[in-house]
Amino acid sequence: MDREGIHFVEVKAEDFVEECKNIVRKLQEKGVIARILGALAVYIHVEKCDRCKEVLKTRFGEGKPMFTDLDLIAYRKQSKNIKKALEELGFVPDKMINALFGNKRLIYHHPEGKYHIDVFFDKLEFSHDVPFGEKPGEGRLELFEYAISPTDVVLEKLQIHYINPKDLVDLIVLFISHEIDETEGEGKINAKYIAKLLSDDWGFWYDAVDNLKKVKEYADQMVQEGRLTDKERDEVHRKVDKLLEIIENEPKTKKWEKRAKKGTKKKWWRDVEEVVR
Repeated sequence: MDREGIHFVEVKAEDFVEECKNIVRKLQEKGVIARILGALAVYIHVEKCDRCKEVLKTRFGEGKPMFTDLDLIAYRKQSKNIKKALEELGFVPDKMINALFGNKRLIYHHPEGKYHIDVFFDKLEFSHDVPFGEKPGEGRLELFEYAISPTDVVLEKLQIHYINPKDLVDLIVLFISHEIDETEGEGKINAKYIAKLLSDDWGFWYDAVDNLKKVKEYADQMVQEGRLTDKERDEVHRKVDKLLEIIENEPKTKKWEKRAKKGTKKKWWRDVEEVVR
């Protein structure tokens, strides 16, 4: 543990990413669909962009490793197979956590204690919900080979009520390297899907829009710190503005409009108590 209580993975970023991809491949061989979340997913989507990886290295500051653990999302219908597969790969179950929360998430530890694997099912339930579907072959996990889609990574970050600088860096790197589109695909962020999801959830919409404004502000700060160029900052601003416009123009549901009337007078996010970090 470092002084902030964060356990870092003490291996080269490239080696850890390959190890995690290999875990996803081995699960796939056993018929289990699982995809990588978070900072690792960002890295995988920008692997071919050397400049993006340079910027990502500033997430935790100079000299600190880039990753802390492996987060996966899978389908709950395959939970028994996931348990069996991970144990066959040598990972040690956290029996207490898995007994208490096994219907929503599982935790497994590397046999040598190098890192832990956190497996979530069907959706992320933190400040706001990010859904992935419930059935293999019918959900969003199959959109990309190893990680959740860039679109879903953006949603994963935008749902955070108390967003922090490292998550803003992740979003900035995705905006530098991906185009705002209205379809899924390599190098694309599907703004239409994001807008549609937010149009039914005022609380998520409110935090997402606020966080996108923070992305622009932090990009400005990164330019001042010499971590981004003016051109990169302008690219981020352009794409964030385009995404905000598409979100704004998406028709809102009656549920959204009803909740919007109460606004910030009523709490609009869920407090997150993390089990292991």
